Amino acid sequence: MLVKTFASAVEGIDAQVITIEVSAGGQVIQGKPGYSLVGLPDNAVKEGYWRIETALKEIGYRIPRIKIIINMAPADLKKEGSYYDLPLAVGIMAATKQIPNDQLNNYILMGELSLDGTLRPIKGALPIAMQARKKGFKGFILPKENAREAAIVNDLKIYGVDHIQEVVDFFCGNKSLKNTLVNTREEFKYNQTLFSLNFSDVKGQRSIKRAMEIAAAGGHNIILIGPPGAGKTMLAKRFPTILPPLELNEALETTKIHSVVGLLPKEAALIHERPFRTPHHTISDVALVGGGNYPRPGEISLAHNGVLFLDELPEFKRTVLEVLRQPMESRRITISRSKFTVDYPASFMLVASMNPCPCGYYTHPEKDCVCSTQSVQNYLNKISGPLMDRIDLHIEVKPVDYDELADESIQESSEKILKRVITARNIQIKRYKKYTDTHCNAQMGSRHIKTYCELNKASKLLLKRAMQHFQLSARAYDRILKVARTVADLSGTEDIRAEHIAEAIQFRSLDRENWVQ
Repeated sequence: MLVKTFASAVEGIDAQVITIEVSAGGQVIQGKPGYSLVGLPDNAVKEGYWRIETALKEIGYRIPRIKIIINMAPADLKKEGSYYDLPLAVGIMAATKQIPNDQLNNYILMGELSLDGTLRPIKGALPIAMQARKKGFKGFILPKENAREAAIVNDLKIYGVDHIQEVVDFFCGNKSLKNTLVNTREEFKYNQTLFSLNFSDVKGQRSIKRAMEIAAAGGHNIILIGPPGAGKTMLAKRFPTILPPLELNEALETTKIHSVVGLLPKEAALIHERPFRTPHHTISDVALVGGGNYPRPGEISLAHNGVLFLDELPEFKRTVLEVLRQPMESRRITISRSKFTVDYPASFMLVASMNPCPCGYYTHPEKDCVCSTQSVQNYLNKISGPLMDRIDLHIEVKPVDYDELADESIQESSEKILKRVITARNIQIKRYKKYTDTHCNAQMGSRHIKTYCELNKASKLLLKRAMQHFQLSARAYDRILKVARTVADLSGTEDIRAEHIAEAIQFRSLDRENWVQ
């Protein structure tokens, strides 16, 4: 007897329906296997036979000693992982007439079986649910731990189960399953994160706070340069508190990526806050951008719609930093190998920090630097010019003196800064509403810069002098215009004025020819 069950495979951050065809019948020929599984299954899928056999015994069923051939279509797509145990088990039982098969066409089945028949959680439940709805399936049966994650997809019944016995009873008509319901908008609305950190904790550093406000308002990349203990990491950790809250569509896309990697918190339905990823400097280029033998998103995709913080930037391997250049421009990363090509979103804000020299005290107002001019230059050269060009704001962080540290006056809070940031972002959303790929100033292309960054005579003269004096590149020229556009938005003016250009120019510290004497 031939029956079909349906599962799903995740490619990149999207899913594809897998049809599992089970043919059972006929005597086993001596010397040949009675059970055959084809369709490019990996070892984890093949080993599922033993998990399935033991789990079925636990609930009073068995795999008959007859010829069973299973094909996982499409046959040219590699099937990976242990999540096919449930659809394989149900298919075998249906093909051997142990359970009815009249409802199998309506459901996607996914789940890893324990030897006692309980179901273990899977990865990628959200994209699988999206694909199931797209293909017109009635429901999705999966482990209970993943039910709330999948249930944010409407118009699809989500049945979370703990044990395979519940699935058997459901298809036999002995017991109904409870549909998991999640009101996506309500879930999103009432679960906004309250941050424990706040810019009101930061003493002094007014110019740095201003720079970070500009970066948040325009979605700009930023690097903080200063001696140890100046507060670079402390400031960076508070940066998410002034970023605009996620929109619902951004939350769905971000949740989708984290679902594929299996990083969603237990019983979570949606990610409600912008990601803040802080990989260690020993990270590999594959771990940063994604890929591997079993392709998965890297840190830049996990930081999609959020922040990628690289602390002590020169300590990262040169090859790791260089792979950032293309996704910082395109905001996507395409991983191409001989056997696969996957595409991941990577629209992140880069926040980096670094010391100005190997000892760290080159720009310290009191402590002497012990590094030679050449060693300082070599240290800075660990970061290539093309990568530095892609960072809009270069900020020198000076140590806070005693008077500022002892000042007990109330500092400006993240909430107040956030209000100004949201106002500026709303201006940009309105400005770029007719574009699908541009939502903030940092995402402007050359055509947008030409349209929205017109300069008056005084501004052009000031920018010309800066370009000549600091020997800035064409990319740095564009970055200055983008930052100036954001400064103008924060001030509520339509035109970019000379003071806006001047403020943008001062945030190009590493472009200044006198950085290393």
